[in-house]
Amino acid sequence: MTFRTDRALRLTVYLGENDTWHHRPLYSEIVHRAHAAGLAGASVFRGVEGFGASSRIHTSRLLSLSEDLPVAVVVVDAEERVRAFLPQLAELVGGGLVTVEECEVVRYPGRIPGPDKTDPEGKKSL
Repeated sequence: MTFRTDRALRLTVYLGENDTWHHRPLYSEIVHRAHAAGLAGASVFRGVEGFGASSRIHTSRLLSLSEDLPVAVVVVDAEERVRAFLPQLAELVGGGLVTVEECEVVRYPGRIPGPDKTDPEGKKSL
């Protein structure tokens, strides 16, 4: 099978599940802003255990410690789009961690456009 690769950036925002922005989950606000900014996509991953700057361990294994589990919001898109989105994150993320890493996107032919009729060659994204 033939495939095509492109260079991109992976933006990851690490925060707590209970972090909010104007009474709304912070991870949800980041996803909605990424969508409004026209980024290729965003996913939220909920961790089962972790700790951050506070050194307090959060885990889903013990009921008493299952509050404020770690969450990661991941966005992958072209470098210029990710870098243009960073100022919006600066407004939202106070106590979280943000990383930006180079990555390689692998595309396989035969992808069927979704309901938004995005071109299989990726005109809307990457």
